[in-house]
Amino acid sequence: MCTAEHAERALLKTKFFPYWLDNKAAPEAEPSLKGTIDCDLLIVGAGFTGLWAAIHAKEQDPDRDVVIIESQCVAIGASGRPAAILSTSVVHGLENADRFFPEDIEELERLGKENMDGFRETIEKYAIDCDIEWGGELTVAVGKEGIPDLAREYKLYKQHGHDAHMLSAEEVRAEVNSPIFDGGLWSKQRSGTVHPAKLAWGLLRVAKSLGVRVYEYTPLTSSYHLQPGVLVETPEGEVKAKKVLLATNAFAAGAKQIKSRVAAIRDRIVVTEPLTDEQLATVGWKNRQGIYDTRTQLNYMRLTADNRILFGGRLGYFFNNNTDPKADKVSDNYINLVKNFYKTFPTLKEVKFSHAWSGPIGLTTRMAVHYQHYYDGDMIYAGGYSGFGVTATRFGSRVGLAILDKTDIPETRLKFACAQPNWIPPEPFRWIGAKITMYALDTMDEKGGWRVPWIRLVEKMGFPITQNELG
Repeated sequence: MCTAEHAERALLKTKFFPYWLDNKAAPEAEPSLKGTIDCDLLIVGAGFTGLWAAIHAKEQDPDRDVVIIESQCVAIGASGRPAAILSTSVVHGLENADRFFPEDIEELERLGKENMDGFRETIEKYAIDCDIEWGGELTVAVGKEGIPDLAREYKLYKQHGHDAHMLSAEEVRAEVNSPIFDGGLWSKQRSGTVHPAKLAWGLLRVAKSLGVRVYEYTPLTSSYHLQPGVLVETPEGEVKAKKVLLATNAFAAGAKQIKSRVAAIRDRIVVTEPLTDEQLATVGWKNRQGIYDTRTQLNYMRLTADNRILFGGRLGYFFNNNTDPKADKVSDNYINLVKNFYKTFPTLKEVKFSHAWSGPIGLTTRMAVHYQHYYDGDMIYAGGYSGFGVTATRFGSRVGLAILDKTDIPETRLKFACAQPNWIPPEPFRWIGAKITMYALDTMDEKGGWRVPWIRLVEKMGFPITQNELG
């Protein structure tokens, strides 16, 4: 049994910064904006949504003048922080699609597979080096009580044409050796893992090669409707744009109304030092799948290219949607996550952790992308990714551009593109509710009691919080 003291020792030399971004391959910073410029399309945010949108826009119309502004540096937000387990889902998983969009699920599944194929084609076409691996997704039951969850998901997978396979306890442990895995569901096709920062830097290179102008360290400070068009002000300049796409996800730039439907819930991750061949052999994992488990406060895990294990999934919230809290850069917040790691992989009880960090999830009541309209549609917000966003952002940005350009494509008429997620209470009620909910999630499996009806109440309010989180 791992103690808190053991976990704390394992974090003594940990760098509280994303492993993905701590890389010599990071590109030199782009200049900040100084002065006044004009453009056809301004994209606010240089994460996956913004970068994909820029590439879509230039591929659709090479003559379109596209500009990206980023408040810090490319991928510093959620795009440089996820587990980056790839999935075909564009609305946070099959179960989430079945729950919120049952009338559109067949089309969403078709579009998700099409999106993943386009994702792969872009990487290959532009030779983006991003450590991509196609080992599939593996959902594991922790305890026999998790097996019905797998069976329900398996039925959905098979119903919608996925190459999915149920695994017994012996079969799943032959894939990934953990004493707490009692069953598995392995979806083998069109899924895997990627290095998210390298992917973002590769997309940046592609966007620039297509003629996109990029300005880093250029936050949006205010915006005004020019009727038509939008004027966006930055600390040392301004942009006059015909159209604006807000690609900020959990970062509520440009309009306070975003916060009324998006909460910046934080997901925490630790990464081990590289495993030796002997250590890796005790775990197996030869097919290198991305893994989720069935716990209420779930954990997810994957291997990196240099054979570290990424292990994440402990949620948190800081007052007023704080997206960069100093209080989340200390070991105390990662001790329970490390304890769960050692429980999952007891043969690795001496492994230490090189990196730990948290990242902002743009949580909405439906955990999938939505669109908010401003300035008579001259500005659109596209966000609310709460998992699987590495690939879903490609789809979400394409649909967002169509809405912005008033292009009539079938996707814009689907419910996910037309409807809004529910309103979320403001502070301090948001903070109080989040704190109670996070505590209930942490302790529900072990203690039950009042926690079960509380979590069910929160889910009835529209938050499917026992679904998979950060993808």
